[in-house]
Amino acid sequence: MATPGTVSFHTLGCKLNFAESSAIRRQFEAGGYAVKSFNEGADVCVINTCSVTDFADRKCRKAVRSALRRNAEAKIVVIGCYAQLKPREIADIEGVDLVLGAAEKFRVLDFVENLDKAPGKAWINAGEVSQANSFVEAFSFGDRTRSFLKVQDGCDYQCSFCTIPQARGKSRSDDLQQVVRNARKIGDMGVREIVLTGVNIGDFGNGTLVIEGKKPKKQDLFIDLIRALDKVDQISRIRISSIEPNLCTKEIIQFVADSERFMPHFHIPLQSGNDSQLRMMRRRYKRSLYKERAEMIKKYMPHACLGADVIVGFPGETDAHFAETMSFISDLPVDYLHVFTYSERANTPAAAMDEVVPVELRRERNSQLRELSVRKRRDFYCRHLGTERKVLIEQSKVKGQLNGFTDNYIKVILEGGEELINKECNLVLDHLHDDAVLGRVSGLVTTK
Repeated sequence: MATPGTVSFHTLGCKLNFAESSAIRRQFEAGGYAVKSFNEGADVCVINTCSVTDFADRKCRKAVRSALRRNAEAKIVVIGCYAQLKPREIADIEGVDLVLGAAEKFRVLDFVENLDKAPGKAWINAGEVSQANSFVEAFSFGDRTRSFLKVQDGCDYQCSFCTIPQARGKSRSDDLQQVVRNARKIGDMGVREIVLTGVNIGDFGNGTLVIEGKKPKKQDLFIDLIRALDKVDQISRIRISSIEPNLCTKEIIQFVADSERFMPHFHIPLQSGNDSQLRMMRRRYKRSLYKERAEMIKKYMPHACLGADVIVGFPGETDAHFAETMSFISDLPVDYLHVFTYSERANTPAAAMDEVVPVELRRERNSQLRELSVRKRRDFYCRHLGTERKVLIEQSKVKGQLNGFTDNYIKVILEGGEELINKECNLVLDHLHDDAVLGRVSGLVTTK
């Protein structure tokens, strides 16, 4: 393109994708582009994709069609996991102009500026995922309330159902001091809460400490990172996003329990409550370890919120396996679930497994677990009614209404003016209201 124009972004999937989209947006802004909302249409539309399930792929195709409806002349750029895994499939989508893989997406501006010279229907630049071997820093900045800060990328685990190692490459991390500098920068921009994001953040580690006669070890581990971030005065709230149960150590749990900045909120993927299924999934723990970690969190922080990911309909999941998972989760001190219906992904070991669970049965099991999640979240909310907790106030789409989350991740609705937005307040949790709790302000914690 000869001169900078307008650009819009549409992000699918995880918090990590949102952090990276925001970093790429700042590249366009530095290049002179004006950013428009996706609903407005723009000269260039960047779609950052997910490919965890087949549904995520369909959402990408829908986004392309939606962007072209808003501006038929828009240059459509597709990046992200789907773009790395299936670049030619994306290139065949009517209207797509540019497809960039994992190693190329952070040079998107260079490619866009040369689109007029690109040959063919859609220009594909998606090399081998092994080329994505360096860490590119990123953080989101939108409503000035919360920022997703990328600290790690890629994954060395080989879960039998997962395409992420194929889409993002090997595990790699930011430098600890660079993460701290970014956290300070985010705080100086007025953001109050940081959510640490990555593919497998518990595997954080940069540099190696070579000990003679022994296997080299990482110098900076995740516990070292959170200790350093706990000293960043510019940020008042820090959350850990999803962390593997085998990497959520007692040391990490105790640290969060003693910290005023780190929120009493953990999200730890379970995937199945049956050890046979966990082995088939190639998970690195048994359900006994998960139970131990969950109970440890509640021992040190009885008020903490604990979420879990669960996959239903994985190959070989019998009625007995599912019943065992339901029973195990029912008894666990878990407060909400993210339930995923198993979806066959190409080039994964699970896709070739026998004893395929019928799709309708997968959906039925998904529904049962979602109902269990609703009950568990409601029980967790009810246990905290009448108490007072710190809430970071956010804008609501409903006029005259504000939203927020307590330190322990209870969604709160309250009445109030815009002067409270991005303030941390003490709220009394009065009573349930749909999927949230109605609260009233009892005092301001901090101002900024």
